[in-house]
Amino acid sequence: MAEPFTIYKLTILNMLDKVDFPLTNTQISNFFLEQDYTDYFRVQQVISDLVDAGLIHAEATHSNTQYAITAAGRETLGFFKDKITDAIDHDTLVYLEKNKLELRNINSILANYHKTPEQDYAVRCQFRQRNTNLIDLTLTVKKKEQAEAICSNWKHQTEDVYAYLMDILMK
Repeated sequence: MAEPFTIYKLTILNMLDKVDFPLTNTQISNFFLEQDYTDYFRVQQVISDLVDAGLIHAEATHSNTQYAITAAGRETLGFFKDKITDAIDHDTLVYLEKNKLELRNINSILANYHKTPEQDYAVRCQFRQRNTNLIDLTLTVKKKEQAEAICSNWKHQTEDVYAYLMDILMK
């Protein structure tokens, strides 16, 4: 039997291979914690090892980090998929199916900001569906508090904003 860290790595690769959107650090960690496979700190070490090895790609925002499997990760999973037990694969499928809508919604609505060279804040708001941006909007504001408010509100009002823009622009 493979050592636990190897199984954890393969399990994360398997999870990311089964979805068509990235998963957050929290979503991956919750799977391991809910199943009582290991503790939070080991999961973080495994994720870090996978990123360092180029098997998964990390995309950080101001409030979250999302992970997606790379081509090298898929190839590695293909070589070692038989090391994942049927029970772990079943647990993975059940978790993804049970949380599919929530997982997709969290990962399809993104908002982030950064300071510009002009000392303003550029806020990037995205609404994705199956790796396609339905909206990719960047707004510039003067204050960090405004940027944070836009990021927070974007997560709750994305669909309303999208519907409003489509209505206005399709007239």
